[in-house]
Amino acid sequence: MDALQKKLLPLAGHRPLLHRLRLPYLLIVPGLLAIATIALLGFHSDLNIAALYSQCHARSRLRWVSRVPIVGAPSCFLTSFFQLAVGGGDGDSGDSHHHHSSSVRALAIMSVVLSFVAALLTVNLVESARLCNRRSWLIARPTVPWLVFNLIGGALVWDIVIVPEFLRRAKHVQAAKESAAAERLRDVDSFIDLEVRGLTSQVEVVAIPLAVLLGFVAPSAAMLVTVGHPIAVVVWLFFPLWVSLVRYAVKVVGVNAIRDPEPHRLESHQISLGLMYAVPVVCSIASHVFLLVNLFGSPDDRREMTRATTKFIQIDFLIIGATFLYWLLVEAGMLTTAVMIVSSVVLGPGAGLCGSWLLREKAIERYPHGEGGERAAAAGDQQEHDEESPLLRP
Repeated sequence: MDALQKKLLPLAGHRPLLHRLRLPYLLIVPGLLAIATIALLGFHSDLNIAALYSQCHARSRLRWVSRVPIVGAPSCFLTSFFQLAVGGGDGDSGDSHHHHSSSVRALAIMSVVLSFVAALLTVNLVESARLCNRRSWLIARPTVPWLVFNLIGGALVWDIVIVPEFLRRAKHVQAAKESAAAERLRDVDSFIDLEVRGLTSQVEVVAIPLAVLLGFVAPSAAMLVTVGHPIAVVVWLFFPLWVSLVRYAVKVVGVNAIRDPEPHRLESHQISLGLMYAVPVVCSIASHVFLLVNLFGSPDDRREMTRATTKFIQIDFLIIGATFLYWLLVEAGMLTTAVMIVSSVVLGPGAGLCGSWLLREKAIERYPHGEGGERAAAAGDQQEHDEESPLLRP
């Protein structure tokens, strides 16, 4: 794999946009995608979505939720929305989701979406565990952004908050590296903050996969298996909390098992990589096969309300995917972006995301500085060589 990457990376061409454009210019595309999200959701909205909220507001749907003061109607709407999206019941009361048979097509679509979210969550947690990102509150503490993403904002939070913060941090690290290269800084703090892309601890190799498996995949599977039972949906909606709790618990229990206290270089250990990305990759391949079999072997059995809700989720899914492709293009170049597109078609979007993330890390290693930083480092090397070289050579 490493040999193949070394052969392919030179084909990537010019340096990634991260090294060539200033941050305000890099944020134009996420801003446009956020505007596109609002426009598309507004254009594709219909009376079914408004009727769904009206039922919750009138307390005629999921009465045990909708009757809660203040937050009852929004909570009922959000629960009913995902209940219908996975093919659950659409009876007037909504208190039972077995008024009609479930929709296999809806389950197939949602399984692909959820496996993609599992991959997104995994890479976000990996980045939150890197030492070089520890000074960014949003990156190092992903629970709150993901709660807002899942409960309120969807693709808008991804476009306006999460990805811009990653790009801002990447530009900050790049600028600091160039300064360090120019001034020949070698103190410990600079080394840790700028050079170390390793994980803060070896225990993250176990904590992150278990957190994704137990905190996200298990609630997602329960929601799909029960065809959107309201209780299962409510539990799933708060998956960022369960992910955070499981990750913290594993880290507390496993901290004494660490043999090497140094930062753990994830990409240098094949077993660690396998453990980290196995869950989203397996989920992606399984859901991708499920969807393809359903698309080519069965008719679309979604009901009208299920079509309306899945349309909204598919728009969010496509916008987030486009934003992620742009993020890869900015930090790693065209090759990595193309790899994600091709592998997503073959193995599913979640597996494509994980594979492209590994190539992104290789690209970051290949382009550690911007052009200015490399010139400064080269100049510093030449100056150091000139000053310390003996006048007379043997």
